[in-house]
Amino acid sequence: MVMGELVQETEVLVIGSGPGGYAAAFRAADLGLDVTMVDVAARPGGECLYRGCIPSKTLLYLSELLHDAHRAKNMGITFGEPQVDLAKIRAWKEEVIDKLASGLVTLSNKRGVQLIKGRAVFEGSDKVRLQDSEVSHIKFRHAILATGSKPAPFQGIAFEHGSRIMDSAGALDLADIPERLLILGGGYIALEMGTVYASLGSQVTLAVRGDRLLRGADQDLAVPLIRRLKELFSSIHFNTKASFIKEKENQVEVGLEGEAEKPKQTYDRVLIAMGRQPNTKEIGLENTKVKVNEKGFVVVDEQQRTSDPKIFAVGDLAGEPMLAHKAFREGKVAAEVIAGQPAVFDVQAIPAVVYTDPQVAWAGLTEEQARKQNRPVRIERFPWKFSNRAITMGATEGLTKIIADPETGRVLGIGISGRSAEGMVSEGVLAIEMGALVQDMGLSIHPHPTLSETVGEAAEIFLGSVTHLLPKKEK
Repeated sequence: MVMGELVQETEVLVIGSGPGGYAAAFRAADLGLDVTMVDVAARPGGECLYRGCIPSKTLLYLSELLHDAHRAKNMGITFGEPQVDLAKIRAWKEEVIDKLASGLVTLSNKRGVQLIKGRAVFEGSDKVRLQDSEVSHIKFRHAILATGSKPAPFQGIAFEHGSRIMDSAGALDLADIPERLLILGGGYIALEMGTVYASLGSQVTLAVRGDRLLRGADQDLAVPLIRRLKELFSSIHFNTKASFIKEKENQVEVGLEGEAEKPKQTYDRVLIAMGRQPNTKEIGLENTKVKVNEKGFVVVDEQQRTSDPKIFAVGDLAGEPMLAHKAFREGKVAAEVIAGQPAVFDVQAIPAVVYTDPQVAWAGLTEEQARKQNRPVRIERFPWKFSNRAITMGATEGLTKIIADPETGRVLGIGISGRSAEGMVSEGVLAIEMGALVQDMGLSIHPHPTLSETVGEAAEIFLGSVTHLLPKKEK
């Protein structure tokens, strides 16, 4: 060690200040531990706040407003042609991010969490070296690794700022509204960003390697969304992959193999949204006892412990699903275990939400999972065309489904496609976690008229007491 280098000590070192990291840091501080949080960014929030969840949902809300203004014509209200001011949109997005980031700094300070800007690299199981920081080394009793993930590369293409070949972060910069945009991928990032750009005026082409969208969701939930995207997007090519991508002057040349009409096409921009990979490289894990699996994820147990007794891991780098709310819970579990509390990550339902219009949300056991497991289930669906509230909103394309055990009636899964699915899925999550029965959901009074009422009516189908749908005849 060089003479004069500043070395600090802490009980808990949190590496990464995204949702998993700051949740862990805050919980550990609340439990009385001395906490230091290190990140390459000056303020907490991570990928979610700066280049993911928050900016994308900010833009998707604007897309929703544009869609609603267009639909209002059928209801008797006509707005003028929308005027899109990109500078103001970007400013609004940055204002949202700044407000949330400032709030996290305030919470850190009031909790006594020390924030240090720098890049941490393990030198051993109890010490890290910091790069680009005023502090050189930090010794710790326990570390919580929360370095997150990054977009998966395509054919070795580096995502550079200003390039017309973009990852999700580049797309969220909203440099312009390209006339023709190609999106590679069929997951939630591809569909959400496609919705944003199409709403703002781009001709969006979607190229998907497989034969379906949203592989994690049951396809009956995706049907209303696919119907909407076929109207919104210029075209959707299934079973199609890119053979090459080349940026030339102010355009991008792409070779498409599969169901696309032309093998070679030109676009103004290309968004590559083909998954993410964990940030586990070049952080010195080889100097610890931490093990990484073949996919690059850190191996952890139900208490978020790695194979190194002093190091925990949470969030995206600790395994799928790569969701902020999963990271929140994992971060709290790690902090509580370090503090000596009997905590485990034993959740039964991690909700997933796609913030398109219509939204798609699901939690617990899916129909496809049950089929693969040869598990007997009973499934009932309540179409939103019979929902009074959906009809008042002109949003009848939705669907609510409940998956239950056929013998006990225990709720095993829930799926919702439609407006406000993001909030409604939580009732299903609670039911699954509590081991509730469809009878419990069906007998719980839901306010009328609301979209949440569709959850109650879906449950009532099991009971034979559904109101706005003809009951099924007994076999």
